[in-house]
Amino acid sequence: MPWVWLLLAGVVEVAWSQSIKPTEGFTKLPQTALCFVLMVSAVYLLSRAMKDLPTGTSYAVFTGIGTIGAIVLGVVVQHDALNLGRVTALVLLVAGLTVARLTTTG
Repeated sequence: MPWVWLLLAGVVEVAWSQSIKPTEGFTKLPQTALCFVLMVSAVYLLSRAMKDLPTGTSYAVFTGIGTIGAIVLGVVVQHDALNLGRVTALVLLVAGLTVARLTTTG
């Protein structure tokens, strides 16, 4: 179950990262409220995972999911450029997350 919490935390973190820009520097109240709810939710879910998983592994996977999600959404939604460097970074991140999962009990 801790890996499910961690996956959920990562997904919420992706949503949180995407919710920051629409706040326009935290000047838009509804967008800012959503941003803070997502932030607190992501950290809460991460803390649930950390009850049974090592802190370093949990945080690395959490931020890795967030990074992958932010890059993918940037390319798909924001039409950011996709180049060899970004693809290489994604492949390395996925490989690192896979190794972390396979070598951590819990």
